[in-house]
Amino acid sequence: MSISTPPPLATIEEGIPREAARRRNNRTTKIRGYRPGFWVYAGLGIVILSAVFPYYWSFLIGSGDSSTINDPNMSWIPGGNFVANAMSVMNDPAVNFWPALWNSIYSSTLIAAAVVITSTLAGWAFAKLRFRGSKALLVFVVATMAVPMQLGVVPLYILFADLGWTGQIGAIIIPALTSAFGVFWMTQYLQQSVPDELIEAARVDGASMIRTFWVIGVTAARPAAAMLFLFTFVGAWNNFFWPFIVLDRQNPTLPVALSLLQSNYFVDYSVVLAGVLLSTIPLLILFAFAGKQLVSGIMAGAVKG
Repeated sequence: MSISTPPPLATIEEGIPREAARRRNNRTTKIRGYRPGFWVYAGLGIVILSAVFPYYWSFLIGSGDSSTINDPNMSWIPGGNFVANAMSVMNDPAVNFWPALWNSIYSSTLIAAAVVITSTLAGWAFAKLRFRGSKALLVFVVATMAVPMQLGVVPLYILFADLGWTGQIGAIIIPALTSAFGVFWMTQYLQQSVPDELIEAARVDGASMIRTFWVIGVTAARPAAAMLFLFTFVGAWNNFFWPFIVLDRQNPTLPVALSLLQSNYFVDYSVVLAGVLLSTIPLLILFAFAGKQLVSGIMAGAVKG
């Protein structure tokens, strides 16, 4: 009786995208058989309008002057002062717009990349490795999401003050390098998307656990990792509470810097909302380039089979 030789690792690696494409084609065939009706389009239209209206309202106020927001006869046609208001935000010495923009890009990118790396490694260990106490440890990691960040602000600030890191951008990067939600998300995704037979075939073929993770785990986790990167980046970009406490006015992130626009005796909301719109432009650019990965990650996590 002949013993069949397991497929080489390269063949296993090529089989992952083929299997994903087959499943995607099956889902597409099922979806094409469903024709949405009037109420589906009406609901989508309401959702789109609800999402777009705050941006239009901010642009409407941001393109006016200081009296626009209090004008009862305000026109719904944008004015022509948006560029001037945006320039006043960028040139305001109290805001430090460009250093704050760089701090936000730098810190958000590092945080998102670190969360993806650590969550993928931990998710692979919880999903595909067998070790004592794995389930209890995963439950403990998930349970940490129930602890609000506000409870740890005082000891965390005391720690960074003793280290001399207050006022430095590293004080907001170090505490956010891992994410309990990211570990849980990648664990659930890898459990469903990676068959145990692929791992067994790779190990029989002589691949180490690190190479098995790199060839099979990383390849399969790309859609979920892209989605996790986007949401983590947005969360780090919009984070205000902890940066406002630990950073100073000379080295802020963008949300903290824009809050300084409201610290004067007179608040010009046209300038404030122009600054708010400026802060959303990098996020819109990111979603424009990574929207396909985001949709594929949502569909891969929502549909099994």
